[in-house]
Amino acid sequence: MRIAVTIFLTDETITPVRLARELEARGFAGLYLPEHTHIPVERTTPYPAGGDLPREYGRTLDPFVALGQAAAVTERLGLGTGITLVAQHDPIDLAKQIATLDHLSGGRFTLGVGFGWNVEEAADHGVRWRTRRELGRDRMALMRALWAEEPTAYEGEFGSVRASSAFPKPVQKPRGPVAGPRTLVGGAAGPKLFAHIAEYADGWMPIGGRGLTESLPVLRGVWADAGRDPQALQVVPYAVFPSAGKLAHYAELGIEEVVVQLPPAGEAEVLGVLDAYGEYL
Repeated sequence: MRIAVTIFLTDETITPVRLARELEARGFAGLYLPEHTHIPVERTTPYPAGGDLPREYGRTLDPFVALGQAAAVTERLGLGTGITLVAQHDPIDLAKQIATLDHLSGGRFTLGVGFGWNVEEAADHGVRWRTRRELGRDRMALMRALWAEEPTAYEGEFGSVRASSAFPKPVQKPRGPVAGPRTLVGGAAGPKLFAHIAEYADGWMPIGGRGLTESLPVLRGVWADAGRDPQALQVVPYAVFPSAGKLAHYAELGIEEVVVQLPPAGEAEVLGVLDAYGEYL
């Protein structure tokens, strides 16, 4: 099983360059980074985990800039977002960022897609909360048009693009309905999420990895009904606090990659946790 990590990198933590070098030297599979552009101080949205919102949420580094640094100092380490808030981006700009990072890293990028929890943050980007999932779906389709091998126009409910010359292209070739880098959709199990995964992604990134015994058969059924190859579905539990038993359970479910959580801390603490996680490699 491949073991990757995720961390809230901030202006107060270990740097992307130091962490990426350590991860590759130690044999970890990848580095996934979350995204928050800003956290409005005046907000009514509760923190999903309960209690006060942790300090690191308002200090998060831009994941694409940080992953670009990580790509430059590594050769094998996977690079990913966990997750990109697609609805909060201009899709033409985002398609260029993603394709550039994937190209420069030699195809090592994984696009984790999500829909967020912070209503006020999304509102500042002009996102209407009730339509954010359909907006994200529409923007993914627009980006696929720009990533297509031939100039392809797209006209959607929320945006459009003319048939265009748009390079670089993501390294991975189109596969079924999916174009672009490996794409995983994050979020809680449910019919709408599973339909989106089967429509435009390579798989699911369940936060915390709980309840997979019950939800995986449902997702596999939706996937099969959409005509997708059963062997192609990828499920990557995300932000997991690992144990030998938990990882063994994932392996029994056919899961091949897990993303474990690192603390948003300085170099000494982060490296200490990596030492502990080394037993799972």
